[in-house]
Amino acid sequence: MENQTQIFGIRAIIEAVNAGETIDKVFLQKGLRGELFSELEALLRKQGVNSSYVPIEKLNRLTKKNHQGAVAQISPIEFHDLENMVLNVVESGKTPLFLLLDQISDVRNFGAIIRTAECTGVDGIIIQKKGGAPVNGDTIKTSAGAVFKIPICKVDHIKDAVFYMQASGIKVIAATEKTQNTLYDVSFKEPCAIIMGSEDRGINPSTLKVVDDKAKLPLLGDIESLNVSVACGAFLYEAVRQRLD
Repeated sequence: MENQTQIFGIRAIIEAVNAGETIDKVFLQKGLRGELFSELEALLRKQGVNSSYVPIEKLNRLTKKNHQGAVAQISPIEFHDLENMVLNVVESGKTPLFLLLDQISDVRNFGAIIRTAECTGVDGIIIQKKGGAPVNGDTIKTSAGAVFKIPICKVDHIKDAVFYMQASGIKVIAATEKTQNTLYDVSFKEPCAIIMGSEDRGINPSTLKVVDDKAKLPLLGDIESLNVSVACGAFLYEAVRQRLD
């Protein structure tokens, strides 16, 4: 895969994790067993490394090498620390605008969102360690390189970021259809963070309970939802419009 470093082989991945490599995701062969494979599984759980179980055909497409049932993707970027990122923006005197992505799973959606975020002056993107799309060659291509221009950080759970934002004086706004407010009823002029939910289930219900505000897009046609990257663009440009007024 272009613009991406891979590690293949169970022992090699174990050593890479123990060495502190920035591993974005590990693909494991579905149904594989063995002592060493179990050791890798336990290590990935302990370190909170994003992983998924896939058919062997998927692994064979990722690499022609002898992968032994495991292929890891090394992130092409260094992830930022949440507290340092927020503190730097707050201390800069800017009005913060952050983007929280609750397990966006499609790499092309992820890349398109990063591109729009960079174009709209977003100060940082927060993603969850598990369940989301990796930063890989497709992400880089779809983002038009924006992935290298905007800080991205990972947290154990999106709620961790919500609570930290709120403690830092940053209002958290959820993009969800579970509200009567449209995005035109909500103020984005003050420091704020917008949460976008995953393609299939939206924002986690437990996260929705702790946000400061909710907003939806008015949909005038028969289709009940927009692609998440398109919806994200609408929210971000409404924030830009309000801040330019």
